[in-house]
Amino acid sequence: MEMQTRVAGVDFKNPVLTASGTFGYGREAAELYDLSLLGGVMVKGVSREPWSGNRPTRIARAPGGMLNAIGLQNPGLRHFLEVDLPFLRRYDTAVVVNVVGHDVEGFVDVVRGVTGADGVAAIELNISCPNVKDGLLFSQDPESARRLVEAARHETDLPLIVKVSPNVTDPVALGRACRDGGADALSAINTLLGMAIDVERRRPVLANRTGGLSGPAVKPVGLRIVYDLSAQVGLPVIGMGGIETGRDALEYIMAGARAVAVGTAVFRDPYAPPRIVRQLGEELARYGFASVDEAWAAANPQAKEAVS
Repeated sequence: MEMQTRVAGVDFKNPVLTASGTFGYGREAAELYDLSLLGGVMVKGVSREPWSGNRPTRIARAPGGMLNAIGLQNPGLRHFLEVDLPFLRRYDTAVVVNVVGHDVEGFVDVVRGVTGADGVAAIELNISCPNVKDGLLFSQDPESARRLVEAARHETDLPLIVKVSPNVTDPVALGRACRDGGADALSAINTLLGMAIDVERRRPVLANRTGGLSGPAVKPVGLRIVYDLSAQVGLPVIGMGGIETGRDALEYIMAGARAVAVGTAVFRDPYAPPRIVRQLGEELARYGFASVDEAWAAANPQAKEAVS
């Protein structure tokens, strides 16, 4: 079975990546299995300076998934370059750096900082996190998104992937704006803005009041947005949202995704990413596909010429 796929010029040994914010920088998982089994690791968001994140309570159960309001807590760019990236370089897997910032300059500084660093395959611009005060600033206005991507594009020759929000009226318009700014690919979806109420205390469960809903409950939304982006924007898409099995991954591929990312499933089953790699191979064989690309092309004939 040929599991290799190519997204925005990056060759992934298989199409299963880990979603940013759910896998840290791979250290915990590396104690359980070889990270080289994965197509890639989309690392936890990296900011210019360390961020402490939001105050507790930051995680809550939700029907069909979970709510989180971690707030992009991370140790900052310097720590990533000196500690986390050297660790990830030990493994034969592509490293995609998720970049966060409060403003254009914050994003650009991190983009500049990781460009040229040994072992970075691509950059994912997280313009759509609903868990910080200004996290949706760029995703809710296509023109703001375009300007941010354009500024990042001037600072790097690495492939630029932009993470698209489902919390907008028209994700396709947002995707086109990112394309026009110089994005090489899109990832979709980020979490859906949601809330849980503590009836006994008569207040929201999360200290941040709202948080990002993820898990199986968001999969139908993710599939719909990936399908629309793939068909209408003309950029390769990395699909995510509620992927728990190889069959889920195949659904995203048939919706137009060239690769997928596993997130919330990791909290319930730390072995989920390599398991999904195996299950996806089994699903492809079951339906008579010789490769991931063949399955994608069979369901997306109209997109074959649009995405390389």
